[in-house]
Amino acid sequence: MSSERPARATPPNLFTGHDVAEILRERGWASPQMSSPELNAWCERAAVLLGCHVVDRGALADLLSRIFHYDAMAVLQAVESHAVLARYGARDVIRRLAFLLLDGSALDSERFKEIINVIKESSDLRSRDLFLPIRLALAGKAGDGEFDRIVLLLDEATALPFAVPVKSARARILEFCAALD
Repeated sequence: MSSERPARATPPNLFTGHDVAEILRERGWASPQMSSPELNAWCERAAVLLGCHVVDRGALADLLSRIFHYDAMAVLQAVESHAVLARYGARDVIRRLAFLLLDGSALDSERFKEIINVIKESSDLRSRDLFLPIRLALAGKAGDGEFDRIVLLLDEATALPFAVPVKSARARILEFCAALD
C-alpha cells in the first residue's frame, strides 16, 4: 500500500469569458456596448481563475462582486474579520503587505508570489496565518484559495474602463490600514 496521498483532481471549469462578460453587464459593472480585446482577455482570465472554484453562475457573480465592491470599514465590521485579525501575526502580515504594495508596482501573479515569499522569509508564519489576513485586506473576506485569484485580477481590472471603478490592491491596502486604526 502506498503512503502517497492521491492527487486532488482539479474541479471542472463550467464558465467562459463570455459568461463573465454577461455577468458584468447584468450587474452594471460593464456597459452593454463595452467591448475591447483587453476586456475580453480580462474576462477570459477571470473565468479561468475563478470558474473552477464555483458550481453555479450566482457563485461566480459573488466572487466577481469582490472585485467591484470593496469597503474596508464594512469588512472590519464583520465578526469573521476580527477572528482573522486576532490570529497570531495577522497585523504584522498586513503591515508587511502594505509596505510591499506601496512601492507602486502592479500586483500580478509574479509580484504576488514575490510578496508572499518576502513575508514568509521575514516571519515564521505559513499557510492560513499568512494568507487569511492578506485575503481579508485585499479581497474583503478571508475565505479560501479563490480569494487569492480575486487579488490577481484587481490591478489588471483597474486599467479597464468598467462602469464601476475597481480599486487597486494598493488602494485597498491603504483603505484597509486607515480603517484598521
